[in-house]
Amino acid sequence: MEEQREEGWGFSTRAIRTGHHRTSEGEHSEPIFPTSSFVFSSAAEAAARFSGEEPGNIYARFTNPTARNFEERLAALEGGERCVATASGMSAIWATCMGLLQAGDHIVSSRSIFGTTTILFNKYLSRFGIETGFVNLTDLAAWEAAIRPETKLLFLETPSNPLTEVADIAGLSELAHAHGCLLVVDNCLCTPALQRPLSLGADIVIHSATKYLDGQGRCIGGAVVGSHELVGEEVFGVLRTAGPTLSPFNAWVFLKGLETLDLRMQAHSRNAQQLAEWLEGHPQVGRVYFPGLPSHPQHALAMQQQQAPGSIVAFDVKGGQLAAWTLIDATRMLSITANLGDTKTTITHPASTTHGRLTPEERSRSGISNGLVRIAVGLEDIADIQADLGRGLDSL
Repeated sequence: MEEQREEGWGFSTRAIRTGHHRTSEGEHSEPIFPTSSFVFSSAAEAAARFSGEEPGNIYARFTNPTARNFEERLAALEGGERCVATASGMSAIWATCMGLLQAGDHIVSSRSIFGTTTILFNKYLSRFGIETGFVNLTDLAAWEAAIRPETKLLFLETPSNPLTEVADIAGLSELAHAHGCLLVVDNCLCTPALQRPLSLGADIVIHSATKYLDGQGRCIGGAVVGSHELVGEEVFGVLRTAGPTLSPFNAWVFLKGLETLDLRMQAHSRNAQQLAEWLEGHPQVGRVYFPGLPSHPQHALAMQQQQAPGSIVAFDVKGGQLAAWTLIDATRMLSITANLGDTKTTITHPASTTHGRLTPEERSRSGISNGLVRIAVGLEDIADIQADLGRGLDSL
């Protein structure tokens, strides 16, 4: 028995209903398939599955019904043809690069990306003859100037972490395709509830499902969404061979997270908007970085290509690292952790955590000051979040 599917379903309906192929048990909630292998009805069927002549489950390293349910649902939300789920967000980026690039190719990347992604590009991909050039996320002229004949891929996060810079996805898509390049967008901070890069011309969307797709900080996972050709063949081929596999249990957790994604992202954004406006008027705070503020350099663009501003609020504390650490240590409710995307509000010092492995010069070029504090605004009462952060600011 298979659940009926309707063309034209809205976002929330797709987030709840898509991808569940009911078994003969008639279950209402999606099942978990914790199995390493699958049984074939005959030797001929096994041969047909392995050769690709017949679709179906083969081995859980690359085919699992629970993971496939998550993949189909996320692809439907992003507007992609195919999704490949991976063991982490970083393995999603790695599998994309391994599947689409070869020695001698060149990447142009935003400078404002996760610190570990920068290390992946500079330290590890370079060992395989893949070079990366870094540019200012919001400077289209700099992107174009950095493209070489051997450039195959443009990579970015938007909004960026932690400074919430916003890229013109449609403009970068036009630029990439004019030069025969692919545009890859990390959509971790917005999720498809707030932003759909594929509809703006991107070729591939990357996710750390660990963050908002889960929404409660429970599991590690990642995903790549795009076309049948790029993702369904090339990226999937890396997963099948190298095995950065998402576990069935984690896939099931992410499935349940997707059911409330739209509600959560709207609530996160409302809380973050109120917090950012309050911080902007606090005497101990310098600049506040949040796309929902009119003072944000890309505010108009963010409101054009996003449904809401998201939940990341960063700000410079007057007094540098000592003041930032004093503020963080004075809070009592906020969780001091570098993770984000949780119902619980988190606070961190990017220069010594998420971007701590970068050199001081690299951090400076990326705009990461020693006084910068990042808040991933959760779903607690905003008055309680503000009061706890106020305790820290008042201690300065």
